[in-house]
Amino acid sequence: MKYLLSILLLSALLHAQSFTASGSSTLPDAPSQRRFWTVETKVNVGIFAGLVAADAITTQRGLNQGLREVNPIMRPFVTREAAGQAAGSALGFGAGVGTAYLLHRTHHYRAERLTMRLLIAGEGGFVASNIVAIR
Repeated sequence: MKYLLSILLLSALLHAQSFTASGSSTLPDAPSQRRFWTVETKVNVGIFAGLVAADAITTQRGLNQGLREVNPIMRPFVTREAAGQAAGSALGFGAGVGTAYLLHRTHHYRAERLTMRLLIAGEGGFVASNIVAIR
């Protein structure tokens, strides 16, 4: 009986205590979340898509001239002609943009921008390498 009385007294005290700030009963505004599809992101994704397409075209031209794919991950895709190249390019593009989006959703905004810029730089390097090889 003593325990029941102390539990009732404790619960009455907890319900009587106010946990809100005195004078204000509204909650403060939550910080705004950044949007993923900003102008910068749209431009970066567009450049990345163009470079992926240029890489696919130059890779197929190089394969037609007797060269071989150096990337062992993409080799099974590109040896299946244009359809395989398109599938591999779509997977690579999706993985790149998906990684940037995952970084955005976890609030790593600097890493998101850096990742997109590194993807663009890397893909630009691949395209340049392909152009040099097929000339």
